[in-house]
Amino acid sequence: MKIQYCADYAEMSRLCGEAIVSGLQENPGQLMCTATGNSPAEVYQHLADAYLREPKKFGNVRILKLDEWGGIPSADPNSCETFIKERLLRPLHISSDRYISFQSNPASPEKECERIQREIGRNGPIDTCILGLGKNGHIGFNEPADNLIPFCHVAKLSEKSLEHQMVNTMEPKPSYGLTIGMADILQSKKIILLLTGTGKQDVISKLLSKRITTQLPASLLWLHQDVECYIDSTAL
Repeated sequence: MKIQYCADYAEMSRLCGEAIVSGLQENPGQLMCTATGNSPAEVYQHLADAYLREPKKFGNVRILKLDEWGGIPSADPNSCETFIKERLLRPLHISSDRYISFQSNPASPEKECERIQREIGRNGPIDTCILGLGKNGHIGFNEPADNLIPFCHVAKLSEKSLEHQMVNTMEPKPSYGLTIGMADILQSKKIILLLTGTGKQDVISKLLSKRITTQLPASLLWLHQDVECYIDSTAL
């Protein structure tokens, strides 16, 4: 894991955004798995700004949504779907045929996970996987547990996940999560991990100890050969 300490959230976002745009020169048609939430929000703004300067650079990018709150309308203003549409799909002009996304309220969540897994099989592996870090060490909705599920699955949401700011105004509240599993994350060619936000000092410290455990799912990223970790030093 290559670690880069940044002065603050703004520098972290800028450096990460520049690295992603640079990577598009080498692989313009890459499949990019994208997290939601505050951690990558400003990174995506940098991508939107870069699109205005060089739109052709983004002409073949494909987007895979990392996860989704289950049991809520997709149009909920705090759904992952709404976040990705507003922050990436519209600014980067990503057409529907270049977007793979969990439905938030499918008739069968299990079959929805099977569908996304087939899409990954047809379109993958993931080229660049952009991740944030949950306060309990989760990535996506891969929650701390004695055992982790390797592929797309329906996740039981932890109390920490249900305290997320995205959930505050949701009605109804999510009853489960839909997420890409750790196997597909670890099969990504490159992983970008963003460490920022309040109340994460303890979990960041545990991650940086390099002790690998399923009780801290993000720690499995130490097993990957190409992880770029950007740390907002104000979060330490």
